[in-house]
This record gives sequence, structure tokens and C-alpha cells, in this order.
Amino acid sequence: MKFFDQEIKKLGFGLMRLPQKDEVIDIEQVKVMVDRFMDAGFTYFDTAWAYPGSEDAIRQALVERYPRERFQLATKNAAWIGCETREDAIRQFEESLQKTGAGYFDNYLLHNLGEMRTHFFDDFNMWEFVKEKKAEGKIRHIGFSFHSTPEELEQILIAHPEAEFVQLQINYADWENPAIQSRGVYEMARKYGKPVIVMEPVKGGLLANPPEAVAQVLAQADASASPASWAIRFAADLEGVLVVLSGMSSVEQMEDNLSYMQRFTSLSEAQKATIETARETLTAIPLVPCTTCNYCAKVCPMEIGISGTFTAKNIYTLYGNLDTAKSQERWLVGGHGKKQAVNCIRCGACEGVCPQHIQIREELARAAELFEQQQA
Repeated sequence: MKFFDQEIKKLGFGLMRLPQKDEVIDIEQVKVMVDRFMDAGFTYFDTAWAYPGSEDAIRQALVERYPRERFQLATKNAAWIGCETREDAIRQFEESLQKTGAGYFDNYLLHNLGEMRTHFFDDFNMWEFVKEKKAEGKIRHIGFSFHSTPEELEQILIAHPEAEFVQLQINYADWENPAIQSRGVYEMARKYGKPVIVMEPVKGGLLANPPEAVAQVLAQADASASPASWAIRFAADLEGVLVVLSGMSSVEQMEDNLSYMQRFTSLSEAQKATIETARETLTAIPLVPCTTCNYCAKVCPMEIGISGTFTAKNIYTLYGNLDTAKSQERWLVGGHGKKQAVNCIRCGACEGVCPQHIQIREELARAAELFEQQQA
């Protein structure tokens, strides 16, 4: 696969979830994983200023141990985290250079555009900054990662044609999910001719352990293939995808990914049909039927994060992972400036405008109990 001007294999090493020992990154295990990855012919690594310890770890495990021309390194600028001035945002770039010791970045991304985060990059004129650094040779390619709607993605692509690629959350579970809109944002990126780097192909590890009914569909098609392999191959098979990132946390996960991506070929029609059946099976599991239209949010006097609460609750229903569901609830509710379900005063205004006729008050009460929320 051509990666701009270089031939690379489609699997990328995502450095967000590195293995830990005694609550710190296990550098020695990361070195083993990096060596195995490189020995298999893979060369793309993805970190970020906002991933604690990750940039320093990849300096020790990769940059100081391999010639710079043998790998591609990407990192990201999160101007919406703790930045009050343009200088604060620029400092993230300088810190990334210092921590990684990379000299330059093959890909430099403006991190997690969408919703209330987008304006920081415009306010601090970061688009001009990255173009300047590209001209200096400190950045080879400019892009951004994105979590929001196809419509907002289109606005950014029109405003910033200098973006050479887009990093998107794409997996078969979220392909038609109205809360994520994987298909919609993918198709928007392709509409504007932008290559795509895929993040969260295994949905933060959840698709490595899918619901039993989904696991059975996959196993019946190929008992030797891991559930994670189906998810990653789904993303890798999409037209215009440069790299699929996998946030590997162990040598075992690395070996599994290498086993099917080292000689990746396009999916057969039968394999595509299996993934579609898996997606339909997942969709058939009863969930809160929220489409994230957010009409309820417009009338809620308590400004509760209703759709975010339901998205997190549905994650628990599907995958049985309470820690992940709680993490999503914190981000989708508190992280977006909304109040938790426990603050509902049961006025019913939300139910009067819900197109899906959800019993919102009852579902919020169940969510508050599930997430063990306490009234402030």
C-alpha cells in the first residue's frame, strides 16, 4: 500500500494502550513488541502528546534503536487541553519533538476535532503553524483526527484543504451507529478525496470479546480467526484506507494481529457477508433506541447529557464491560459539560419531544443506578 510516497503495510501500532508494569509503561515489553512489529515489515507508529508516557516510551523503544528512515511516526496536538494561548498549543509540538527525539514527524495531527474542540485550532491559528513546520521539514504530512458528524467534517475539509488525510473511528459495530456514524464520516472523507487512517477498529478492545451471539457468527465462518481479526480486516478492506491502527497492549495481541495482517488481501464476498451478519446480530440486541438527535437536550432544564448516558448504557448492555461504559459516560456527559442522569427531576419535558418515544425518565434512573451515581 502506498503511504503518500512510501510503500507500507496496512497495520499501524497504536501507542495509546501500551503494556504496564507496576502502573507504569513496561518499556522492555514495548521493545519486544516494537522489534516483532518491525521484523514483520510493519513501520507505522501512532502516539500523541495527550497519551501519558507514550512519546517517551516510543523514543526508548523505537527512535533510539532504529534508523529514522525505517519507520513512520505520527503524533498529535490537543490544543483544547489546558491551552490558554497559541504559545501553549505550540509548546505541545516542541514537547513532542523533545520527548520522542524523532527530529521530525511523518504525520502530525490536530487531535480530536469536532464539537466544542474544533475552534481552539482556529483560535490559535494552528493550521498556519503546522504548514510552517511542514515547510521547515519538521512535519511531512498534515492531518487531523475527528469525532463528530459527517456535516461538521465537511465544514472542516472545506475550510482546510491543506489537510492531507483524516483519522476516523471506523469499525463494523459503529458503521451504521447514529451516535458514531462511522460510515457517514468515512464517505465524507472519500467525497473530498482524503485518505483515511482508521482508529478504534476493535472499538477499544470491545470487539475482541463481542457478545456471544456475535462470536458464534464469526466462529462458524472461521473457527481459527479471532474476533479482533474480523474487525481489523473489515476496516483494512475499505477503499482509501492507508493504515489501520491497533492499540496493542501485549505481545499476544501483537502476534494475533501480525498473523492475519502480514499478508493481508481483500475480503471475499463470503467474509464480507459474515461481517454484515455479525453487525446485524449486534444491532438486534435490545438497546435504548436513542438516535442522538438531542431534541431532549434542547428542552432539559437540568442540562443532563441524555444521549451520552444512553450511549454508555448501551455499551454496557452489548459488551458487559462496566469500566468501559463508565469511562464513556464520563466523557460523553461530564466531558461535554453536561450533568449526570442522577440529576433528573423527572419533569418529562424530554419525553414530549423524543421521536423514538423512549421512556427517558425510567432509562435515566436505570443508568444512574448502573453507574452508581450520587446526587451532588
